[in-house]
Amino acid sequence: MLKKMLFHWKSWWKSVYRPNHFVLKLGFSILLVGLAFRLLFSRSDVISEVQETPFVQKTLFSPPPISFSLPEISDQNGPEEQAGTCNLFIGDWIPDPAGPVYTNETCKFIEDHQNCMKNGRPDNGYLYWRWNPRNCKLPRFNPLKFLQFMRNKTWALIGDSISRNHVQSFLCVLSKVEEAVEVYHDKEYRSRRWLFPSYNFTVSVIWSPFLAKADIFEDYNGVSTAEIELHIDKLDTSWTDQFKDFDYMIFASGEWYVKTAIYYENNTVLGCHYCPKKNFTELGFNFAYRKVLGNVFNYILSSNHKGMIFFRTATPDHFENGEWFSGGNCKRTKPVKDGNFSLSEVNKILHEIELEEIGKATAKASEKGLNLKLFDVTSLSLMRPDGHPGPYRHFQPFAKDKNAKVINDCLHWCLPGPIDAWNDMLMEMVLNGQ
Repeated sequence: MLKKMLFHWKSWWKSVYRPNHFVLKLGFSILLVGLAFRLLFSRSDVISEVQETPFVQKTLFSPPPISFSLPEISDQNGPEEQAGTCNLFIGDWIPDPAGPVYTNETCKFIEDHQNCMKNGRPDNGYLYWRWNPRNCKLPRFNPLKFLQFMRNKTWALIGDSISRNHVQSFLCVLSKVEEAVEVYHDKEYRSRRWLFPSYNFTVSVIWSPFLAKADIFEDYNGVSTAEIELHIDKLDTSWTDQFKDFDYMIFASGEWYVKTAIYYENNTVLGCHYCPKKNFTELGFNFAYRKVLGNVFNYILSSNHKGMIFFRTATPDHFENGEWFSGGNCKRTKPVKDGNFSLSEVNKILHEIELEEIGKATAKASEKGLNLKLFDVTSLSLMRPDGHPGPYRHFQPFAKDKNAKVINDCLHWCLPGPIDAWNDMLMEMVLNGQ
């Protein structure tokens, strides 16, 4: 399969922005092939045994996890923002001796493949960092104040498995005040809803990896039997049918667009992304992503929705020393400084499209009096290569064989972990209008 994909590298060129040099084209094409192959056989919709990042590496045996204590949650709002404009998305990770407000033992919402401490991750230094915007101080998320503010409100996180990763973090922090009760799940537990009874506050996660109508042909293990059929002119009714019911929404997408897909418009094949065995026009994932995001924002702009809507940018993975098929890993134990870890070319393209499309949409939303906001977590996430499960997506992966080859996850986030900072930022944006 890989050999055939490399043989057909020329079909990728139309999805590249800068057709200047042959060597750059070849190198970038091989990079895209590797990522597409990885994501083609990834799994983004299974709860009990997620196979989203089937990456294999050799890692040394690790001892049981180090325990740590929880700080008390204060009812205070925390440090006030300094004078001047605060850009929450530009900053640094600074040491935080207080650590997280929950652990894998105090929160039942953490899924096994992100429960890094339970699964035997030997270090815990990655838990003691906090996101610090450079021009202001960011208060820690206050779950009591947040729940009081959200009385009789509804939230929805709409997207792929990273949205699911985030909702777990969200529930873990909020449940320090009152434990959420699950009131709905679909047959495969992809979409779910929870209620905080004392506040009549509901939180939903809606599985919609493309945000558009998509027919996905994967078995339980995430192996594709056919190309994805993506209708770039039709939005996914799993969220549009409920859109008017939510007061707050966070949309996100991106990663799934790198997978092999056939693109449809008006129920007719328009082209594809990496389909060398098909006699279709190669349009590239960037074409489809831009088209769908434009449709999503047009839908929002025409809705006259009176709540608050966020668009979260895609988060990068942190494979080093190769890809999953060539020994790639994520073994770092500390954050990196801004500029010390580069976005892949694919992630650069995704991010550029996101910023361009949300930029146009927010300008129009402001004219119409709609509350549409950018939630740009790409840069701060890029600086946290230490926050992924790696081999510890599985329970004690090296207990029987210190040289075992195990599936690594350098895309999703340990819980607790860096993704908890997203809640701090959201609270500041919602309560203080950042």
